[in-house]
Amino acid sequence: MSDLRRPAPTSLPVVLTIAGSDSGGGAGIQADLKTIEATGGFGASAITAVTAQNTTAVESSYVLPTEEIDAQLRAVSSDFDVAAIKTGMLATGEVIDTVTDHVRSIDAPVVVDPVMIAATGDRLLSADAEAAYESLIAEATLVTPNTDEAAVLTGVEPTDETGARAAGERLLEAGADAALIKGGHMPGADVVDTLVTADGVETARHPRVDTDATHGSGCTVSAAIATRLALGDSLTDAVQYGVAFMGRAVRYHHDVGAGPGAVHHVVALRNEAARNDTAELVSGVVERLADHGVRSLVPEVGMNVVGATPYAESTDEVAAVEGRIAKTRSGIAPNRGVRFGASSHVARFLLGAREFHPELRFAINCRFDDAVEAALETLGWDVVEYDRDDEPDDAPGTMPWAARQAFDRPSAPTAVVDRGAVGKEPMTRIVDADADVLAERALALAEALD
Repeated sequence: MSDLRRPAPTSLPVVLTIAGSDSGGGAGIQADLKTIEATGGFGASAITAVTAQNTTAVESSYVLPTEEIDAQLRAVSSDFDVAAIKTGMLATGEVIDTVTDHVRSIDAPVVVDPVMIAATGDRLLSADAEAAYESLIAEATLVTPNTDEAAVLTGVEPTDETGARAAGERLLEAGADAALIKGGHMPGADVVDTLVTADGVETARHPRVDTDATHGSGCTVSAAIATRLALGDSLTDAVQYGVAFMGRAVRYHHDVGAGPGAVHHVVALRNEAARNDTAELVSGVVERLADHGVRSLVPEVGMNVVGATPYAESTDEVAAVEGRIAKTRSGIAPNRGVRFGASSHVARFLLGAREFHPELRFAINCRFDDAVEAALETLGWDVVEYDRDDEPDDAPGTMPWAARQAFDRPSAPTAVVDRGAVGKEPMTRIVDADADVLAERALALAEALD
């Protein structure tokens, strides 16, 4: 018998990125390879240029000889079955021509990110190379320019949705199968991305993240789209996935360097990896509350304990007790186990709180009445409350609105009081970044009541 372990190889689609190297690690080849691996592909690369840059500036750039670029491309394509191609910084017309010739020889979807100017404002494409993009665009499954790049390529200034659509249509006329005009540079509280295809126009509107840490965001979204195309997604699904992936990566960006920071390319992977630990932490809080029989905390509608993954953006990423926690004669008992997506109200309240204090991860809803109010005063907690009568008719929902009333302040409160309304039971909600602290506070409130 051999002592060697049996291998268990995986099979992932190969995605080839053709772009420049970013010594700062936030964009270019580095961003592409991180994103490809994080979204389900195997990343291969051909480096077109070496840049000396960081979060504040591009200090120098050296374009590789085209024969070296061609050698990289031939080496990859001769050994790998390339399932998708993504292009980034190509620097010169000669490089673009070399890449275009190679792209034509591979039967795979091609995502062209026409990198022209870095987020720091430094130019990454020679002026005489802009015309060379026409031949590469004609080979593209999708072109993903931001508004500045779209203006250069099409002569249309996409300052609004109408302009973005017109620019996209120009790119289709140039031979591209589709165009995604990224709206990050357009003014407004929302970012509007416009996907133009032969079948029509689709727009995606999402809230703008209040940060300048967008270095590498264009590379990230195009690499994610290319990988999803390699996995067999439709173009629309791949674009939706890529835009959502990039949005989370920007919101939870890396705080590195002296500049604004860099996109967090593996944030979704880290978030997924935290699911089991998050569910176990919620279960631990529930067990502690059950052991102490905190019957006095349970509201008539039942109690729930919820926990969000570190980078949660939806209720599907919030663990909770399925069926809530009910009173028993001697204490409390969960109806069923902990499951992601099991809570609506408390989960949405927590997600709303995280919009203002992203460090918050856990919450519990308890009853509220005169006795609870007196107990809260005894504990001396930082407590805020809101009045449902103040909720406007056009509010996006009671829980998001309530979270804004409670958490739009420099520091997060310990507890939030909802005095209820007709048909709505009064409630106390306790929140914290730490599951153990949440449990301690719930037990302290129960002790103060008893």
